[in-house]
Formats: sequence, C-alpha cells, structure tokens
Amino acid sequence: MTKPHKGPSPEEIKEKKDLDDALEEGLEETFPGSDPVNVTQPAPSRGDSHVKRTD
Repeated sequence: MTKPHKGPSPEEIKEKKDLDDALEEGLEETFPGSDPVNVTQPAPSRGDSHVKRTD
C-alpha cells in the first residue's frame, strides 16, 4: 500500500510565491520587450569585485 501524497510545506509555498512575485514584477517592468525576463541574479563579474552582495 502506498502512503498518501503530502502537499507542499509552508516554506515551499512561500518560496514559490516569492519567485512568482519576482517574475511578475520583472514582467511588468520590462513590458513591452523582446528579451525574456531573468529572475535569477547572475554571478558577479571581475569588475564587480568591489561590490558587496547579500543573498
């Protein structure tokens, strides 16, 4: 017999909502545009060595 499927945890729900909100904000700020929205932050380049980043 198999176990019943559990739903997503509250943390997973919050993470998905945060990602959806970030995507929606990016779409609104770039509309109309021809390039797709990038939700993730790119890695720092050599020229960014003086910038402190927080995650």
